[in-house]
Amino acid sequence: MANVRHRILAYTADFRPDGDYTPPSDKERARLAEGVGHLLEGDATKAERLLASVGFGVTRLTDAASGRRYDEIAATRSGEGEHWGRLYLNADSAVRWNAQIPHPVADRDTELLGVRLLEDAPGGSLVLAGAHRRAGRDNSADVAHREDSVFHAIVVELQKRGVPGVQLHGFAKGPDRPYEAVVSTGAARRALAETTALADSLEADGLRVCRSWSARCPLEGVTNVQGKSAERRHAKFVHVELAPSARGDGADADATEKALTGLVTSWADD
Repeated sequence: MANVRHRILAYTADFRPDGDYTPPSDKERARLAEGVGHLLEGDATKAERLLASVGFGVTRLTDAASGRRYDEIAATRSGEGEHWGRLYLNADSAVRWNAQIPHPVADRDTELLGVRLLEDAPGGSLVLAGAHRRAGRDNSADVAHREDSVFHAIVVELQKRGVPGVQLHGFAKGPDRPYEAVVSTGAARRALAETTALADSLEADGLRVCRSWSARCPLEGVTNVQGKSAERRHAKFVHVELAPSARGDGADADATEKALTGLVTSWADD
């Protein structure tokens, strides 16, 4: 038995703006992506062989709280791979949705919100960046805007298989951002039935929401590379920016988690 929440949050706890980060080589990224692809297709033997060649492994975890089983894809030795991130896949059913956390710690509590979604909705997966967004040099760890990352490669593997994703971000409120949430579909700039339902659910609990498909919003995610990839592949991608109160503790965060759980559950039920 494992405490999956503790395991994930312990991993992100030491992320620092001045931390180390070097992107993987093209070969390393390709092998990781191929390994994840084989795992998604049910070929664990081939997946483990490819992942091991770049210092990654698959660990089967059973969460002590929920009893759900997950496959954790993570670095197995110290080194650069530790900073490339992790993937958690529901091992009890086909993967039907994914939550993406590109800026853990930097966008405070987005990693916790991602964990809560993994705990509360079936059929999910969690794609987690492995470094603070300001780690390394020249924005190399800002994986939401870089295609040369393990994070991006994994998201693309999920998109190739039609798995919808929701990417969680955080922002500081200000005069030009009087919202608790900004909901968009990134580069696609269109409304989906589920994005409308997500915004409706947030507003029903008293949160102010900017809907990018019907208003001019800040932080719409139109330059997000995972969103651009989703548009090219006709995959569903939802980009959510959240104010501090909507991703920490308290009523707003609970309302956010409830609304997002409704979103991913609708995908799990499709």
